[in-house]
This record gives sequence, structure tokens and C-alpha cells, in this order.
Amino acid sequence: MGTITYVRGDATTPLGKGVKVIAHVCNDQGGWGKGFVLALSRRWPEPEADYRRWHRERAGNDFGLGAVRLVRVDTYLWVANMIGQHGVRTGSKGPPVRYPAIDTALAGVAERALELGASVHLPRIGCGLAGGTWGRVEPLILERLSSRGVSVTVYDHG
Repeated sequence: MGTITYVRGDATTPLGKGVKVIAHVCNDQGGWGKGFVLALSRRWPEPEADYRRWHRERAGNDFGLGAVRLVRVDTYLWVANMIGQHGVRTGSKGPPVRYPAIDTALAGVAERALELGASVHLPRIGCGLAGGTWGRVEPLILERLSSRGVSVTVYDHG
């Protein structure tokens, strides 16, 4: 079983050499404007533009819980937009995080990371505005990425 490396830093400036994928969780409502996505948008316009287009054209594509799209932002750097939260607010069904959707999306990220020979870098996905707990997310990352030999780094800001 692989492991996860934890570092203090900014996931938008991933450490190490080689091809890298920055993975993060998006909602299924087409909203982009709070949390980690703001840091992404400050660095690159492409992930937001792709996400908004993907949502706008969702009648003819796979946009929905569990889906993932990789957007190239530099020669050796990709951003994985993973649809892993339903809505944006906590309601009667609990927080917006959807663990099965994150699990499915991580499986997709693993496939692409293995194809690209890439490491995966992420904040504590699903645990900010989505309202999830790391105790539920970490095992998904270990199972879907680390156990398949994908190098994973988690960034704690600050």
C-alpha cells in the first residue's frame, strides 16, 4: 500500500519534478467562485473556463457527480476538475460532499496519472466548503491512487 506525503504549502505550486496533476473537487451546479478554485483561477484561466463550458454543455457530455476532466495549464502540469459535491450548501441531506463521487473521480484521475506518468497534488479535497471529513477522504486517495503506485502529495496551506 502506498502512502501520502503531507507538506505545508500551496497546492497550486506543486513540489517535485516531472508531470504533475493538481486535483480538486468542484460542485455539480456550475458554480466556481469560493475556496481552492480561487487560487487556481489566480494562476490559470483554463480550469475555470473548461469547467464552465463543461457545465454549460452538460446535456451532451458526462458532466455530473463522479466525472473528471483534466485541463492542461503548462507543459508538465494539469488540473483535474473532479465533480465531488452536490450543490454548495449544507441542507437536509447534510453537507454537499459526495464521497462516492470523489471515489469515482479519483479512479479517473488515477488512470490519467498512470497514462501521463504523473504525480498527483491536492489540498484536503472535499473537506473545506464541501463539508467532508479527512477521515473519509484519505482512505479513498490511498485506495484509488497510492495503492496503484501514483505518488500523492497533500498540501496544508499556511
